[in-house]
Amino acid sequence: MMDLKGIMEILPHRYPMLLVDRILEFERSKSIVGLKNVTINEHFFLGHFPGRPVMPGVLIVEAMAQTGGVLIAQEFENIQDYVIFFMTIDNVKFRRPVVPGDQLRMECEVIHFRRKVCRLKGQAFVDGQLAASAEFSSMLVKKDE
Repeated sequence: MMDLKGIMEILPHRYPMLLVDRILEFERSKSIVGLKNVTINEHFFLGHFPGRPVMPGVLIVEAMAQTGGVLIAQEFENIQDYVIFFMTIDNVKFRRPVVPGDQLRMECEVIHFRRKVCRLKGQAFVDGQLAASAEFSSMLVKKDE
Protein backbone atom coordinates (compact mmCIF):
# COMPACT_ATOMS: atom_id res chain seq x y z
CA MET A 1 0.00 0.00 0.00
CA MET A 2 2.78 2.46 0.93
CA ASP A 3 6.53 2.01 1.07
CA LEU A 4 9.12 3.79 3.18
CA LYS A 5 9.49 6.63 0.67
CA GLY A 6 5.76 7.36 0.84
CA ILE A 7 5.80 7.25 4.63
CA MET A 8 8.70 9.72 4.70
CA GLU A 9 6.69 12.11 2.54
CA ILE A 10 4.00 12.19 5.25
CA LEU A 11 5.83 11.82 8.58
CA PRO A 12 8.60 14.22 9.64
CA HIS A 13 10.44 11.46 11.55
CA ARG A 14 13.82 10.24 10.34
CA TYR A 15 16.40 7.74 11.54
CA PRO A 16 16.66 6.77 14.31
CA MET A 17 13.09 7.76 15.21
CA LEU A 18 11.17 6.63 12.12
CA LEU A 19 9.55 3.40 13.34
CA VAL A 20 7.28 2.41 10.43
CA ASP A 21 8.73 0.62 7.39
CA ARG A 22 5.61 -0.09 5.35
CA ILE A 23 1.85 0.44 5.31
CA LEU A 24 -0.02 -2.75 4.39
CA GLU A 25 -3.67 -1.74 4.71
CA PHE A 26 -5.49 1.55 4.85
CA GLU A 27 -9.13 2.53 5.12
CA ARG A 28 -9.48 6.30 5.09
CA SER A 29 -10.80 7.81 8.34
CA LYS A 30 -11.11 4.34 9.90
CA SER A 31 -8.05 2.08 10.18
CA ILE A 32 -4.49 1.34 9.10
CA VAL A 33 -1.96 -1.49 9.37
CA GLY A 34 1.78 -0.84 9.36
CA LEU A 35 4.96 -2.89 9.71
CA LYS A 36 8.24 -2.37 11.53
CA ASN A 37 11.03 -4.84 10.88
CA VAL A 38 12.99 -5.02 14.12
CA THR A 39 16.70 -5.70 13.54
CA ILE A 40 19.70 -6.04 15.82
CA ASN A 41 21.04 -2.87 14.15
CA GLU A 42 18.51 -0.67 15.99
CA HIS A 43 20.40 1.92 18.04
CA PHE A 44 18.41 1.27 21.24
CA PHE A 45 19.56 -2.35 21.50
CA LEU A 46 23.05 -1.16 22.51
CA GLY A 47 21.76 -0.34 25.97
CA HIS A 48 18.38 -2.09 26.21
CA PHE A 49 19.57 -4.62 27.27
CA PRO A 50 23.14 -5.85 26.65
CA GLY A 51 23.01 -9.63 26.31
CA ARG A 52 19.19 -9.67 26.13
CA PRO A 53 18.00 -7.08 23.59
CA VAL A 54 14.37 -5.98 24.02
CA MET A 55 12.63 -3.16 22.14
CA PRO A 56 11.65 -0.47 24.65
CA GLY A 57 7.90 -0.35 25.24
CA VAL A 58 7.80 3.39 24.72
CA LEU A 59 9.12 2.84 21.17
CA ILE A 60 6.45 0.23 20.48
CA VAL A 61 3.84 2.82 21.48
CA GLU A 62 5.62 5.40 19.30
CA ALA A 63 5.55 2.97 16.34
CA MET A 64 1.78 2.54 16.80
CA ALA A 65 1.34 6.31 17.02
CA GLN A 66 3.40 6.92 13.88
CA THR A 67 1.27 4.38 12.04
CA GLY A 68 -1.82 6.23 13.26
CA GLY A 69 -0.19 9.48 12.18
CA VAL A 70 -0.05 8.23 8.59
CA LEU A 71 -3.79 7.50 8.82
CA ILE A 72 -4.66 10.93 10.21
CA ALA A 73 -2.38 12.74 7.78
CA GLN A 74 -4.54 11.52 4.90
CA GLU A 75 -7.31 13.85 6.11
CA PHE A 76 -5.29 17.00 5.39
CA GLU A 77 -4.16 18.39 2.05
CA ASN A 78 -1.38 20.47 3.60
CA ILE A 79 -0.10 18.04 6.26
CA GLN A 80 3.48 19.27 5.68
CA ASP A 81 2.42 22.49 7.46
CA TYR A 82 1.58 20.58 10.66
CA VAL A 83 3.21 18.46 13.34
CA ILE A 84 1.26 15.77 15.20
CA PHE A 85 1.81 15.80 18.97
CA PHE A 86 0.70 13.32 21.63
CA MET A 87 -1.94 14.63 24.02
CA THR A 88 -2.62 11.46 26.02
CA ILE A 89 -1.51 7.83 26.16
CA ASP A 90 -3.92 5.58 28.06
CA ASN A 91 -4.51 1.92 28.86
CA VAL A 92 -1.03 0.86 27.77
CA LYS A 93 -0.38 -2.86 28.16
CA PHE A 94 2.67 -4.90 27.21
CA ARG A 95 2.08 -8.61 26.66
CA ARG A 96 5.31 -9.98 25.20
CA PRO A 97 8.80 -8.71 24.49
CA VAL A 98 9.75 -7.55 21.01
CA VAL A 99 13.24 -8.70 20.07
CA PRO A 100 15.59 -8.52 17.08
CA GLY A 101 14.24 -10.50 14.14
CA ASP A 102 10.60 -9.79 15.02
CA GLN A 103 8.24 -8.10 12.60
CA LEU A 104 5.97 -5.72 14.47
CA ARG A 105 2.51 -5.38 12.91
CA MET A 106 0.76 -2.23 14.13
CA GLU A 107 -3.00 -1.97 13.76
CA CYS A 108 -4.71 1.34 14.53
CA GLU A 109 -8.31 2.38 14.35
CA VAL A 110 -9.98 5.73 14.85
CA ILE A 111 -12.09 6.05 17.98
CA HIS A 112 -12.84 9.76 17.60
CA PHE A 113 -11.72 12.44 15.15
CA ARG A 114 -12.78 16.06 15.10
CA ARG A 115 -11.01 19.00 13.53
CA LYS A 116 -7.37 18.62 14.57
CA VAL A 117 -7.77 16.21 17.51
CA CYS A 118 -7.86 12.45 17.09
CA ARG A 119 -8.17 9.49 19.45
CA LEU A 120 -6.88 6.12 18.24
CA LYS A 121 -6.72 2.58 19.53
CA GLY A 122 -3.51 0.76 18.64
CA GLN A 123 -2.38 -2.83 18.88
CA ALA A 124 1.03 -4.27 18.02
CA PHE A 125 1.44 -7.93 17.12
CA VAL A 126 4.37 -10.28 16.56
CA ASP A 127 3.59 -13.55 14.78
CA GLY A 128 -0.11 -13.05 15.52
CA GLN A 129 0.50 -12.60 19.27
CA LEU A 130 -0.46 -9.33 20.94
CA ALA A 131 2.73 -7.59 22.05
CA ALA A 132 1.26 -4.25 23.17
CA SER A 133 -1.88 -2.15 23.08
CA ALA A 134 -2.74 1.46 23.89
CA GLU A 135 -5.17 4.28 23.27
CA PHE A 136 -3.73 7.65 22.41
CA SER A 137 -4.89 11.13 21.53
CA SER A 138 -3.00 13.45 19.25
CA MET A 139 -3.38 17.01 18.07
CA LEU A 140 -2.24 18.61 14.85
CA VAL A 141 -0.39 21.86 15.50
CA LYS A 142 0.57 24.32 12.78
CA LYS A 143 4.38 24.41 12.50
CA ASP A 144 4.55 28.20 12.81
CA GLU A 145 2.39 28.39 15.98
